[in-house]
Amino acid sequence: MDGYRVVVFLHLAALAVLVGAIALVSVSYVRLRAARSLEDATPWATLADQTAVLFPVAIFGLFASGAYLTYDRWSWSTRWIDVSIAALVLVAVQGPLVAGRTTSHLARAVREHAPGPLGEHVRSLARAPALWFVVCGNPAIVLAIVWNMTVQPGTAGAIGAVAAGYAVGVVAALFARA
Repeated sequence: MDGYRVVVFLHLAALAVLVGAIALVSVSYVRLRAARSLEDATPWATLADQTAVLFPVAIFGLFASGAYLTYDRWSWSTRWIDVSIAALVLVAVQGPLVAGRTTSHLARAVREHAPGPLGEHVRSLARAPALWFVVCGNPAIVLAIVWNMTVQPGTAGAIGAVAAGYAVGVVAALFARA
């Protein structure tokens, strides 16, 4: 067994952690948006908050293992790799910078809410556009990165895949927050 295969496994494991975290957070926010009472909302807000710790771990794992794989068998001038790195940076910063403030306000609003039906403030935070652009956009970008890793297109194809993925995510966000 060579080191390259071990690192490919670690790369795929980091991807699985990222996809799992995205799935948990996405389901949490869908259920939180549908919640009618504090009792309905609290477990989903808690799950989303606790799952957030997985994102930096998974993204670091992807960057570290991807750097090794690129150094060992590819090249830093391979365009699909460059585009995919930029897309992963977008995923990494979009969560905290675009949705982070909304998720913090939403978690605090749920924690401070009185028992009973959810007020309009919590409900409007659960439908915030920034939250849903990240909830829907990041999985689509990650899927585009997986496409790039599998197909290994040229620059235009790699950029096109990420742009198409993000566009699908934005359209999904517009429907999701309705």
